[in-house]
Amino acid sequence: MTSARWAFGAEFPGADGFLNSPTYGLPPTFVSEALHDHLAAWQAGTMDVPAFDEWVRRGRAGYAALTGTPAETVAMGGSVSALLALVAAAVPDGSRVATLAGEFTSTTFPFAAQDRRGVTVTELAPAELLATAGQYDVVTASVVQSASGTVLDVDALRSAVAGTGTWTVLDATQAAGWKRLDLGWADVTVAAVYKWLLAPRGTAWMSVSDRVAATLTPHAANWYAGEDPWSSIYGLPLRLAADARRFDTSPAWFGALGSGLTLPWLASLDAAAVEAHCVGLADRARAALGLPPSDSAIVTIPTADASERLRDNGIRAAVRAGAVRVGFHLYNTEDDLDRLVDALTG
Repeated sequence: MTSARWAFGAEFPGADGFLNSPTYGLPPTFVSEALHDHLAAWQAGTMDVPAFDEWVRRGRAGYAALTGTPAETVAMGGSVSALLALVAAAVPDGSRVATLAGEFTSTTFPFAAQDRRGVTVTELAPAELLATAGQYDVVTASVVQSASGTVLDVDALRSAVAGTGTWTVLDATQAAGWKRLDLGWADVTVAAVYKWLLAPRGTAWMSVSDRVAATLTPHAANWYAGEDPWSSIYGLPLRLAADARRFDTSPAWFGALGSGLTLPWLASLDAAAVEAHCVGLADRARAALGLPPSDSAIVTIPTADASERLRDNGIRAAVRAGAVRVGFHLYNTEDDLDRLVDALTG
């Protein structure tokens, strides 16, 4: 039986050899115990549904703290694409959207699906995107690329769009949780919680600037988007929250629970120490494998046939875009690094 591992004050029983955080993150024991307790209450018929509101509140505040955005600008949804669909539906007819070549499609498909309205999406290399961002109506891109781990120069992007009307949409799914972020300047940020944020799948968060929020239609308007959700269950008129909660969808209970536990915990940690730990391990892996240096916690190894060797050596990873992809999170150690290198070079 695998022995438990402790990291940054939390226990992670399954972390030994787990380098697959870009696919899904591991829950700390305090999350799995809370989930078990709530599952038991569900089974017994004693679950307190309104109590999940507090976990929603904590998750919203945690996302705001992790991304550097105000909590009142943060909305809750079920996935990145579902949230970005609200933004894509609001861009004017004929808008020109720029993105990165090979971008994760939840970040681009909502905009590409607006083609009947004359909306176009152009894929660019990173340097060209940064050079021309201000010439587009919208820029949508991940802070860290899912397939390669490449980190977007968000400071350069911020400078490129300063003083323009360009909407900047940043997907932080592969960054939030290990990387220090200060994205309060962006028009939209979004992240799913089940990867580096260590919560169950089914919840995502999105922040929206005032200028974008003013244009959005809450297409999924529902009782939970009300100013006081428990008094807006029945009947008209429409009465939605004044802040970004008007874009909320009704919470997936266990995703909201996990999000309300892990996001505030991650936000309470020393972000510089977490990033240094994760990137430090990744950099040592790159050096040992003869790969160029990077500032990312994700390492891509350009040989898909290595996946079997990793599996045989107890390393859990993924294959993306023809390469083995590994990610070093706060629960990974030198033991995982050594096992990875030995499996690939031994």
